[in-house]
Amino acid sequence: MLVQAILKSKAAEGVVTVKPDITVSEAAEILAEKRIGTVVVSEDQGQTAIGILSERDIVRELASSGSGCLDKPVSAYMTKDLITATQQDKVEAILSRMTEGRFRHMPVIEEGKLIGIVTLGDVVKAQLSELAMEKDALEGMIMGH
Repeated sequence: MLVQAILKSKAAEGVVTVKPDITVSEAAEILAEKRIGTVVVSEDQGQTAIGILSERDIVRELASSGSGCLDKPVSAYMTKDLITATQQDKVEAILSRMTEGRFRHMPVIEEGKLIGIVTLGDVVKAQLSELAMEKDALEGMIMGH
């Protein structure tokens, strides 16, 4: 299965993006309001991605430097070296990269443009769906259907 299949199965809400100069506190409010774990940082209304900020990034910074980080811009704490996917990447490869890198969200980029985001939950759901279809097909073959 390819990443494009995951993107097609997701709701068409798009990727939640923020500008690099909003405060960490504002980003945390967006995360809570939308019930999501990550925002992509973009300077051009979500056309391109320059970073990503997760709940985990915020919690780590709170633990190390205190609540003062909440008034700083997300650009100070975002992950700048993005690990991204394309629509043609295989789900197994994405799962491997997420597991090795210990992250749960991966922007999908095509020709330099941000077109979506896949989560670890999306990948696991896709894998389980594929396994269920294979199981049904094998049972059908065994039963002679």
